Amino acid sequence: MIKTEKLVYNSANGDVQFEGTISYDDSIESLRPGILVCHAYGGHSEFDIKKSEQLTELGYFAFAMDLYGQGRRGSNPQESMALMNEFNSNRTLLQDRMIHAFETLKKFDKVDESKTAAIGFCFGGKCALDLARAGEDIQGVISFHGLYDAPNTSIETNLNQTKKIDSSILILHGYDDPMATPQNMIDLADELNFKKANWQIHAYGNVGHAFTNPQADDKSSGLFYDAYADQHSWQEMSNFLKKIFTFFDFLNLKFIFGLKYFLTKKYRKVSWIKPATDTP
Repeated sequence: MIKTEKLVYNSANGDVQFEGTISYDDSIESLRPGILVCHAYGGHSEFDIKKSEQLTELGYFAFAMDLYGQGRRGSNPQESMALMNEFNSNRTLLQDRMIHAFETLKKFDKVDESKTAAIGFCFGGKCALDLARAGEDIQGVISFHGLYDAPNTSIETNLNQTKKIDSSILILHGYDDPMATPQNMIDLADELNFKKANWQIHAYGNVGHAFTNPQADDKSSGLFYDAYADQHSWQEMSNFLKKIFTFFDFLNLKFIFGLKYFLTKKYRKVSWIKPATDTP
C-alpha cells in the first residue's frame, strides 16, 4: 500500500525548519532507490506529492523536499518569483539546502543510499542540476522544463563545484520555453560536455514551459500544459531511472566477480609456494 507522510525536518545547523513529504510502498520490505523531488518556484505543493506517489508506483522511495522553509509558499506568481529569487541570487545557500535534503533522503531506513536520483520541475530542475554540479554522489538527475543557468563561481567562491560530473543527466525540455531558450539549452549542453557528463536532452517541439502541469494555461506567456510531452517525458524518466540503477547493479556484480577471481587467483598462488627447508 502506498503511503504519504508529512515530514518536518531541521536544517543542518537547526536554524530553519522545513516541511516536506515522503511517499513509499509499505508492502516492500527491501531497500529501494531513493528519489529526491525538487519543487517549482512556488514551493512544496500537492503537485510534488502526486509526482512522489507516481514514483512510488514505480517501486521507488520518494522524498518531496522543501527548499524555502515551513510555511513559506508562494500563493501567486509574484510571491513565488520573490521566493525563487532569494536563491537565484544566493546559489551557495541553494546548494547547501539541496545537499542537506539529499543527505536527509539517504538516511531513511527504507532507502538504498547507493541508488539515488533527483527530479525537478521548473526551478526544481535547476536545484537538481546544482546537486550534480556540486559533485554529489547521486546516480541520476532529471530536469523537467527546468532552468539551466550555471552558478557564477567568480562571485560565489564558496560553492562546491566539480570539474567532472559523474551523475547521468536527463533534460526534458520544451523547445518553445521562454524561460529556457534554445540558446540556454545549448549552453547547458556545452557545460555538461565540458564536465564530461553522461547527458541527454529530449526537446519537444511546439511545447513551452510547465508542460507537466495540468493547471498551466497561459499560452500567451509560453506556460501551458501538453499531454503528450507530459506522458512521454515521464516514460523517458522511468526508462532512464531503470537503466542507471540496473547499470549500477551490473557494476556491483562485475566488481564482486572480479574480487572473487582476484582472491581465488591469489590463494592459488600462495598454495604453490614450497615450504621452507633447512637444507641449502
